[in-house]
Amino acid sequence: MSVVTANKPRTVLFASLIGTTIEFYDFYIYATAAVLVFPRLFFPTADPGAAMLQSLATFAIAFFARPVGSAVFGHFGDRVGRKATLVAALLTMGLSTILIGLLPTYAQIGVAAPLLLALCRFGQGLGLGGEWGGAVLLATENAPPGKRAWYGMFPQLGAPIGFFLSGGVFLLLGEVMTDADFFAWGWRIPFLASAVLVGVGLYIRLKITETPDFQKVLDSKARVKVPVVTVLRDHRRALVLGTLIALATFVIFYLMTVFALSWGTAQLGYTRQQFLMLQLFAVLFFALTIPMAALLADRRGRRMAMMLVSGAIALFGLLYGPLFGGGGAWSVGTFMVLGMCLVGFTYGPLGTLLAELFPAEVRYTGASLTFNFASILGASVAPYIALWLGTNFGLEFVGYYLSGAALISLAALVMARGLIPHTAKA
Repeated sequence: MSVVTANKPRTVLFASLIGTTIEFYDFYIYATAAVLVFPRLFFPTADPGAAMLQSLATFAIAFFARPVGSAVFGHFGDRVGRKATLVAALLTMGLSTILIGLLPTYAQIGVAAPLLLALCRFGQGLGLGGEWGGAVLLATENAPPGKRAWYGMFPQLGAPIGFFLSGGVFLLLGEVMTDADFFAWGWRIPFLASAVLVGVGLYIRLKITETPDFQKVLDSKARVKVPVVTVLRDHRRALVLGTLIALATFVIFYLMTVFALSWGTAQLGYTRQQFLMLQLFAVLFFALTIPMAALLADRRGRRMAMMLVSGAIALFGLLYGPLFGGGGAWSVGTFMVLGMCLVGFTYGPLGTLLAELFPAEVRYTGASLTFNFASILGASVAPYIALWLGTNFGLEFVGYYLSGAALISLAALVMARGLIPHTAKA
């Protein structure tokens, strides 16, 4: 049996947090730019509405790349190891982001500009598809008994921190430069700055050793030949129910971020700076509720915690139109804070729950596929569907869309009762 040096808890948690922070920072600067920058610089501007929809379509490409990344990186994560695969995923995401910051615009090279943008966006999705699952396993497979959800929430914290950094850098650029300079070259800075963050992430991740759970798989010679085939053949029920469990998480997050930013600036009269400030304030509540949700999940069980918040999201959907549609600062601020609190409560236990659906020998592939299939159903088209519903039927129907997604997740949680064996004390 191999002797493995135990990872220090502080190193494990920081390595899982820093990686997902970088990955989500990269992902969110694209989301912000897809609303504020790309419609103007990478697509024909004769019809602003069409340019916005085309930009949101490139935003969606990454979500279809993510399951591909899950299968590719998951294969090596379950065959070679968590550490090496996490390093490769981080490099894929980081290089794709840096290249976006170097791309010529539509005015310079015509239709090749959006095509290259879409290719880089695919690379972002590929990297994130492999990153998330590995980061969650790095944390949870090193967790002591009774603290698996607590450890599993550290990579989840990368989402609000990455969002805060991405929104903050756009907000800062808006304060220190003119619109002309921002659209001429300033928008490139957030993408190029990712190089520094990637360097930090690589340094930390190269210091860790393999997780105890994967080392047991190696020692017992339990590795499967093609993990994705094993997941699709032997764990279909877990894959389908896990995807539906995560559906509401993705829908509410992207309705509170990408769609809200688009609607707030285009329909409610907020400036880019004003709405980014509102979002950044609300993201603080997103970050605060993630550890609260993890504590609840370790005490009451992951499944019960997710059922409670799914029901709350369904009720919040009924308030989506009245609160957001009110347009006033108090109404919109309340809307953003409530929504982001719910995002935190659903996001906190999600990674641990999805990882527990699968055995260690296919856990990287299974958890990653589940998370990223949910991203296709719940995130890739959410801003597009919400924009269409809001424009044609009103914001109330955007809320009904959210409530419907939450009820689907709640039903899947009820059906998954026998699939999550260690819901409280593991």
